[in-house]
Amino acid sequence: MKALRFHAPEDVRLEDVPEPECKSDEIKIKVRNCSTCGTDVKILHNGHQNITGVTTMGHEVAGEIVEIGSEVAGDWKVGDWVQSIAAVPCGQCHECRKGWMQVCQNQTSVGYQYDGGFAEYMIVPPQVLKVDGLNRIPDDVDFDEASAAEPFACAINAQEQLGIEKGDFLAIFGAGPIGCMHTRIARGVHKVGTIVMIDINAERLALSAAAVKPDITIDGSQEDVVAKVMELTNGRGADVIITATPANITQEQALSMAARNGRISFFGGLPKTNPTITCDSNLIHYRQLHIHGANGSAPEHNKRALQYIASGQVPVKDLITRHVKLDDVMTVFDIVAKGEAIKVTVEP
Repeated sequence: MKALRFHAPEDVRLEDVPEPECKSDEIKIKVRNCSTCGTDVKILHNGHQNITGVTTMGHEVAGEIVEIGSEVAGDWKVGDWVQSIAAVPCGQCHECRKGWMQVCQNQTSVGYQYDGGFAEYMIVPPQVLKVDGLNRIPDDVDFDEASAAEPFACAINAQEQLGIEKGDFLAIFGAGPIGCMHTRIARGVHKVGTIVMIDINAERLALSAAAVKPDITIDGSQEDVVAKVMELTNGRGADVIITATPANITQEQALSMAARNGRISFFGGLPKTNPTITCDSNLIHYRQLHIHGANGSAPEHNKRALQYIASGQVPVKDLITRHVKLDDVMTVFDIVAKGEAIKVTVEP
């Protein structure tokens, strides 16, 4: 079968490899869609500390069961449509026992330690099955929509920490797929008030705004973002700010534009070579700000994402603006890096 294999930074190849065999404690799926994200671009250029050998990339996976191991529990059937988690908690450490599976200290990942979904077939390992990480796709949800449940789950994890209230003024840094998903969840689930979307890529901002329709857009390359948000709120600042971009300055701007008792999610991780920001601690102290990290998702968030998609509460179909065949998978990295589409999915 064909699979996109990571060998080393800047050495990623679409190769013919043996079709995987299903062991007794595994499930084998025919991959129908594996969607892409900025992390895939980072892996192409820089690798990842958890990828220690040659592996098949791709972690936003939906497909159809073609084989079930003899020791697999549950009522799975060949032909079931399924979606897999990407981040795999161990289920046994202190964090997992506390219900904090998204910060499991022993976390492994599909597409890192386990071969991923940029391939014709993929093995769902026992580690995924053990934590109930394989989900049936609800009726009327397509494979491409289901493959987008994993990034939706990450956004759900971030937003549930923020105490978002109906009518809150929300600023979102980043007009990529995650920024769009945050917009949809904030509006569809939390019923926020004004949503402002901020980006420095005017074309990407226009593309995403046309889809998810934030109330206001700000081109950060042309305007003073903090001053504009303060103007829009009559000097009060934003109630909630999500930095869905790996840029140091956005985290600093978030602190400066936060209202009293404001809640901030540092959603996008910063480059490991430049992970620090300048922080005016008095802003946090006197405005009583709340700063939250957001790290991936737990299996439960994936289930909730699929439910939101199925109900129409959080639409996703229109965010998938580019479908690419597996034979052309090497083109997706430039598409994602340049922001030429909102969400790109690969179809083996």
